[in-house]
Amino acid sequence: MIYDRANAVNSSIRIVAARHRARAAQALAKFDLHLGHEVVLLSLDADGPQNQRSLAAAADVEPPTMTVMLRKLESGGFIVRRPSPHDARAQIVDLSDKGRAVIPSLKELYCELADYTVAEMDEAAVDRLIELMGGLGRSLRRRAAEQGRL
Repeated sequence: MIYDRANAVNSSIRIVAARHRARAAQALAKFDLHLGHEVVLLSLDADGPQNQRSLAAAADVEPPTMTVMLRKLESGGFIVRRPSPHDARAQIVDLSDKGRAVIPSLKELYCELADYTVAEMDEAAVDRLIELMGGLGRSLRRRAAEQGRL
């Protein structure tokens, strides 16, 4: 790829990611949550109790990063952990009552964030964006897995 095209791709992704993350961080702070915490909570809501490794995969982060996230979520009262009945080394993570109570607000936040992000796009363009970004995400995950990373 020539530099001008590469610069256009990289700059676009950087700008969208930075602005999206900043808006999400600001919205999450209202709930005493940090970026990525909502992914864990929404994953637990959607898929039920899970071990740390499953949550790390769902959030697309390394297990040590998930450990830090879970400590913060637990100290904030959003999750509870208990020993796994199948693996003495593992813990099962679940939503606490506080975690369950914040889920509707997180879903509303996600809707508002998406609406804000694509406000100037029509429905067909949004559908195409979802398709393209999904393909890009799958491609990047596949390449990272081939290299032995997330």
